[in-house]
Amino acid sequence: MSERRLKTRPSFPAPLLGLGFAVALSACTVGPDYMRPPAPEPVKYKELKGWKQATPLDAIDRGAWWSVFKDPKLDSLESRVVISNQTIAQNEAAYRSAQALLKEAQSGLFPTVTGNYANNDAHSGAKSSGASTGTASTLDTFKANASAAWTPDIWGKVRRSIESDVSGAQLSAADIAIATLSAQATLATAYFNLRAADALKDLLDQTAKEYQRTLTITEHQYAAGTVSKADVATAEAQLLNTQSQAINTGVSRAQYEHAIAVLIGEPPAELTITPVAFKYMLPSIPVSLPSTLLERRPDIAAAERAMQQENALIGVAVAAYYPNIGLSGLFGFAGRGGLAVSLANEVWNLGVTGAQTIFDGGLNSATVDAARATYDQSVASYRQTVLSAFQGVEDQLAALRILSQQARIQDQAVRAAQEEVDVLLNQYAAGTVAFTAVVVGQAQLLSNQESALTIRQDRFLAAVALIQDLGGGWDASQLPSTATLEGANPLTPRL
Repeated sequence: MSERRLKTRPSFPAPLLGLGFAVALSACTVGPDYMRPPAPEPVKYKELKGWKQATPLDAIDRGAWWSVFKDPKLDSLESRVVISNQTIAQNEAAYRSAQALLKEAQSGLFPTVTGNYANNDAHSGAKSSGASTGTASTLDTFKANASAAWTPDIWGKVRRSIESDVSGAQLSAADIAIATLSAQATLATAYFNLRAADALKDLLDQTAKEYQRTLTITEHQYAAGTVSKADVATAEAQLLNTQSQAINTGVSRAQYEHAIAVLIGEPPAELTITPVAFKYMLPSIPVSLPSTLLERRPDIAAAERAMQQENALIGVAVAAYYPNIGLSGLFGFAGRGGLAVSLANEVWNLGVTGAQTIFDGGLNSATVDAARATYDQSVASYRQTVLSAFQGVEDQLAALRILSQQARIQDQAVRAAQEEVDVLLNQYAAGTVAFTAVVVGQAQLLSNQESALTIRQDRFLAAVALIQDLGGGWDASQLPSTATLEGANPLTPRL
């Protein structure tokens, strides 16, 4: 009798041995641990040898880098980018999706528990079997149990998947920062282009007034019989052409204004930016050290998180070489009559399953090779991103240095051309030079003035591009931690 009880109700079920074995191995994690590979990093910027700002790095407000331009209108427009820009909204939704994928991967660490209950009443009448006599019967059965199934993460496949998904969520967070910084820089670029269009129209309007004065002088000369009608026609054509150019500036201005409206999430018809004089001072921009740049650039952070993500997936692929071990169990009660919770009605079972691929024609090997190749690809992409970042900074530092030199020379050219025109007008009024000399001189003056304005515009655009290349107001420390990723609120990087 004792032997029979041991067979039907073992005191230490054999499947528990499998459970203990699985738990003992659960600390094993296959695949390489992530280590950031080295990237090409210069000791200093080439352009800082002869051009260096003394302003400390803290001068840029990391929450509003555009404030260095000291333009209230630009400040108000930039502050609306994060709130209403639809590209940023798309990236924010992608981040929340990455958070959900992370939670989905984390669920693989835990068993699945299912509860079942069934109650069935079956009745047979006295003649239900077709016999002339019989006895009616009613059978009441019940079953209530809870079952659990668990695949222990013995080889770390789930943990590597979680590691990959954490990096993927951090990558999505960096994408938000990239999209935000890009939208802010694009808005600043459009804004200064708009202000340059305002300045060009103001220049052409002022030039038209000067040409009107020249036309008046020419008409007086013609009335006095000292010049021909051709001079009057030339002066009038010059005036009308300049007025036409002034009107044409409205096309590009309207397009910049519409672009700004879209960047802040508004219909173009609802945004009007009042023209103002383009009299801003170029700000002093602090330049971070090369090592700091790697921490400030969101695209570099994103490239690194992509590397970490792909590195973890190598471990997921390697885990396929090892057997899958599953544990299952059930405990409950079953019997006839009403639900009776008693030892006489208990039912239970424990089970262990194992599956190992014996032959797959090289599928696992190919999967691992592909994962390693993808990781190598992400490493190359990371290093290229770093190189491009330093190139962008060097480009804009060079542009600011060269444009500053060009601006000084061009301003001298404008002053010289203005002096020439003043002399020619006096000589023309005195009848000592032909009108063609005045026309050529005035055309040269306007060309020099337009060039000076273009250089000024380019310097502001280069300043915006440099701030963007330096990472703007972004900081790598804003990337979410695992704890943040598991929280309820999505990350909104402060830019």
